[in-house]
Amino acid sequence: MASWQAYVDTSLIGTGNLDKAAIFDATGTSVWAASAGFTVRTGPSRGERLRRTKDLPLDGDAVTDEAANLPISASQVDPQETKVIVASFNDKNEVKAVQSNGLHVGGERYVVLKADDRSLYGRKGKEGIIVVKTKQAILVTHYPETAQPGTAANVVEQLADYLIGQGY
Repeated sequence: MASWQAYVDTSLIGTGNLDKAAIFDATGTSVWAASAGFTVRTGPSRGERLRRTKDLPLDGDAVTDEAANLPISASQVDPQETKVIVASFNDKNEVKAVQSNGLHVGGERYVVLKADDRSLYGRKGKEGIIVVKTKQAILVTHYPETAQPGTAANVVEQLADYLIGQGY
């Protein structure tokens, strides 16, 4: 089996249909791999760890993740977002809460187009999010405006099928 990072770099981003991807464990507590610029933090929520250098946010104000001392970008998946993703897979209601509330990834809200026990598809304008759960992992991916959503979804679903076949 290839490394988790190789799955992100080659099987997901390398297809040209996705521009951001991460793989984390099925509980959302451990990041196994992520593409550059797309991080999944599993520690305390963003609100608990933000520090601004000034009282009022102005252009140029530094927003940092104090634990890592790194700037927080809009492409970071907040721990609360991972909790919602995990909870949505366990939600057995006919209309899942994520369908009513939207799917938030990296601080962005996506309208949920599909939500079942295995997959979540969200869209914001012409870009979107595809999240697929396997036995032991959750694949979180983003496709840009230039990608065909159906093709991007097939890439993620096929990797999920492969991982399931491998016991993951």
